[in-house]
Amino acid sequence: MDISKKIKLALAYAEMSEAELARAIESTPSAFNQRLKTGKFTSGELAKIATALGATYEFSFDFPDGTKI
Repeated sequence: MDISKKIKLALAYAEMSEAELARAIESTPSAFNQRLKTGKFTSGELAKIATALGATYEFSFDFPDGTKI
């Protein structure tokens, strides 16, 4: 599942509109919608989105020995 689909599912779960999220992360609704179409977000932006949704965002490479990068 791509990141745009995950964000849309998270929006539905949080009962928040795209426009509300855009404003919460200090973006415009149109700019956020364009980014959502491309699916290109930095990990920092994804963390900010998660915070606005009341969630956490984790991205790491998890190795069998417990190492996370």
